[in-house]
Amino acid sequence: QVQLSESGGGSVQAGESLTLTCTISAPTGAFKAMAWFRLAPGNDPEGVARLADGIVTAYADSVKGRFTISRDSARRTLYLRMNALTPEDTAMYRCAARDYGYGTDGDSWDARDYNNWGQGTQVTVSS
Repeated sequence: QVQLSESGGGSVQAGESLTLTCTISAPTGAFKAMAWFRLAPGNDPEGVARLADGIVTAYADSVKGRFTISRDSARRTLYLRMNALTPEDTAMYRCAARDYGYGTDGDSWDARDYNNWGQGTQVTVSS
């Protein structure tokens, strides 16, 4: 059973930055893709950043240019650097990993295509 654990969330003012960290119990190279999702009250889970096959990144339009996903394979860690935060970024952020062969073909923003999840870390941005 793969375990993912997020940290780094908190309460900040608009315009500030945070870096979220996800530590993983398995080598990051074992996964087809890793991603950060966020869940705000009343909304469906939103994929905000994705790292596929270790090198291909993708971002939701809402965070493009502000968020950066990266990994440290040696530390089995996934990061999400978030700059210029706005109140609309307030949500529970969860990291996810997708095994090879799991879910639909191709890269995906669908949470159902990810079979390993952390518990989440809360990010609250005030204006």
